[in-house]
Amino acid sequence: MTFELTADQRLFQSTTREFLADTMSIAAVRALAEAEAGFDRGWWRQAAELGWTAMLVPEQWGGGSVSGRPLTELALVATELGRSCAPGPLVTTSAVLAGLAAAGEGFAEVTGEIVAGERIAVWAVYEPGHGLTFPAGDTVAGVTTTLTADGGDHRLSGVKDRVEAAEQADLFLVTAAGPDGPVQVLVPADAPGVTITPTWTLDLVRRTAEVRFENVAVPAAAVVHTGAAAAAALVAEIQVTATLTAAEAVGATDRAFDTTVAWMFDRYTFGRPLASYQALKHRMADNKTWLEACRATAEAAAADHDDDPAAAAESVSVAKSYVGAKTPLIVQDCVQIHGGIGVTWEHDLHLYLRRVTLGRALYGTPEEHRRRITDLITAAA
Repeated sequence: MTFELTADQRLFQSTTREFLADTMSIAAVRALAEAEAGFDRGWWRQAAELGWTAMLVPEQWGGGSVSGRPLTELALVATELGRSCAPGPLVTTSAVLAGLAAAGEGFAEVTGEIVAGERIAVWAVYEPGHGLTFPAGDTVAGVTTTLTADGGDHRLSGVKDRVEAAEQADLFLVTAAGPDGPVQVLVPADAPGVTITPTWTLDLVRRTAEVRFENVAVPAAAVVHTGAAAAAALVAEIQVTATLTAAEAVGATDRAFDTTVAWMFDRYTFGRPLASYQALKHRMADNKTWLEACRATAEAAAADHDDDPAAAAESVSVAKSYVGAKTPLIVQDCVQIHGGIGVTWEHDLHLYLRRVTLGRALYGTPEEHRRRITDLITAAA
C-alpha cells in the first residue's frame, strides 16, 4: 500500500530532511552522545519553527498542519529523525500536545509556549516494573502514582520511569490515579518534591530518567483530564506515540538498508562484489519485503488516525507490533552482512540498531500491542 504525498507534504518532508542534514549529521549525533543533555534547546526551537510541534494543535493556539493530515505529516518528521538518528523530544512532546489540545482553552497559553519551543513538556506514563497499560473503559489498571485531595488543590505522589528527555523538561504530563478514576496533571519540573534521576538507555542521544513525585502540590488548574476523559486522552497519546515510534523505526531501517546495499556493491570478495552472491541477494530481498510492509503499516496507522482517531486503535497496534518486531531483525542482518566492520564502534550501523531496539520497547512492545489487538477483536465480537 502506498500513500501519495501532496506537493505541500513533499516540500515539508524535503525541508525537514535538509534541516537535519545541515544541523544533525551523524558526526553531530556522535558528539551529542558525549553531551549531558542529549540535544540542544536552541536546536529544538529551530525545529519548532519548522512546524514540528504544531501539527496536533489548533491554529488559534499557534498550531496547524500542512494539509489537514496532522499525524501523517508528523510521521514524516519522525521518519526523517529515524533516518538521521537525530535526538529531540518529538514523540513524547507530541503526546503532551495531543493531551492538552483535547483539554480545551484552559491550556491554550502553555500549549502555545510548547508549540513555539519555548518550553519542553514530556509525557510521564511508565511506572517501575510495569509495561504500557491500555485503558479499559474509563479505568486504567496498574497506575500506582496517586493524586489526592488537599483542600481545593491536590498532592501527587509516586514514581515514573522511562521518561524521555526528563532532564531537559520544563513540564511533565503525568498519568495518575485520582479519587474518581484516572487523572492527568501538568507538573512543573522544578516543583518542590520532584526528583529527576537519569537512567541508562540504549540510544546514545535519546535519554530517559526516573521521575519521583513526593507529595508534590498540584493546583486544581493543573488537572488536565479526569475520569473517562483521562482514559480517552491516554488512548490518544498511546496512538500518537506508537505511530510516531513506528515511523521513526522505518526511517532508521530504511537508512541502514540503503547503506548495506551500497556496501554490498562496493565490497569485493574473491574478485566479486558481495551483491553478486545469491544467498545474500535472497536475504536482502526478504529484508526489503519486510521493510516495505513496515512502511505500509506505519503509513496506514497515521492515515487511519487522521481519518478517525477513534477507529484507528487496531491499525496503530498492528503497525507498532509489526514494525517493532521486524525492524530490529532487518538492521541486525545489515550489521551481519557488513561482517567485522559492522560491529565496530566506528561504523554507524549500531546507531540505527540502537534506535530501532529502543523504539521496539517504548510505547508498547510488540507483545503488548498484540494483546491490545486481541482485546479489540474480542470486544468487537
